[in-house]
Amino acid sequence: MRLTGLFAALVTPLSPQGTVEHDVLDRLCDFLLDRGVTGVCVGGATGEYPRFEMAERLDVLRHVARRLPQGTPLVVAIGASTVARTIELGKAAFDLGAAAVLLPMPWFFRYQQGDLAAFAAHVAAALEGPCLLYDLPDFTNGLDASTAIALLESEPHIVGIKDSSGNPANLSRFAKARGERDWTLLIGDDRLGLASIEAGWDGAVSGLACCCPELLVALHTTVRAGRLDEGRRCQALIDELIARIGRLPAPWGVRVVLRARGIDTGPLPLPLSPARVREIEAIDAWLPRWLETADIPNLLPVRG
Repeated sequence: MRLTGLFAALVTPLSPQGTVEHDVLDRLCDFLLDRGVTGVCVGGATGEYPRFEMAERLDVLRHVARRLPQGTPLVVAIGASTVARTIELGKAAFDLGAAAVLLPMPWFFRYQQGDLAAFAAHVAAALEGPCLLYDLPDFTNGLDASTAIALLESEPHIVGIKDSSGNPANLSRFAKARGERDWTLLIGDDRLGLASIEAGWDGAVSGLACCCPELLVALHTTVRAGRLDEGRRCQALIDELIARIGRLPAPWGVRVVLRARGIDTGPLPLPLSPARVREIEAIDAWLPRWLETADIPNLLPVRG
């Protein structure tokens, strides 16, 4: 069964002491669902998963799973520093009712494609639940499209991919390889949102949807309703936002926009250089006017 729709990739709200802020996490989930996202994703790059210990990862997962209304799909990214920890996270996700897990490739050390295929097949067989490959080459070992397609064809529990590679050629390649099969194809690079819908992909796991869900929801609903001109306008706004916040390390920009909109997710992970302070101040000065002129319903500062 395909997973479809728009999934907001959650940031991990923190206190000044570095502990997870459950109240802010609750508020963030409510904010996103009230604005029409299909579901949420925890534990991915937007959540800064390499920063956290296993106990913290599991705590966030359990808390979000309890918070979501019944029937709201939860996707869980299970990247970790060892295979055993990856499997532990995956089993916890399925025990808590996750619709699917995202399996990023190992980070730091460089591996061959055969190594990555063996890793993915091993984890999927151990979990015996729906696994989506998570191609994240900016931060992990990159998956060749041929490797991913071979896994989709040969491993029964690998049922789709979240493609954050930013490679537009993958849109047609995966769609063609899928044919009539029931693979889930989700885009992870918001620059390709419109193109992925036009290519027949099933949806997105979006970091920008965490801070501007209204804009991403508008893109998906208008294009799927055949309002292509409005969809193109939404994509242009997305590209403009990316150009502004993309100068910051991911996902700092998402957290800066959330704070400006009234949801403070806590301190950034590193001390800020003077240049970074200026960049963030420039975003803070630019954002209110951009929100007002975007002409997207509810795309305004959050109150309360």
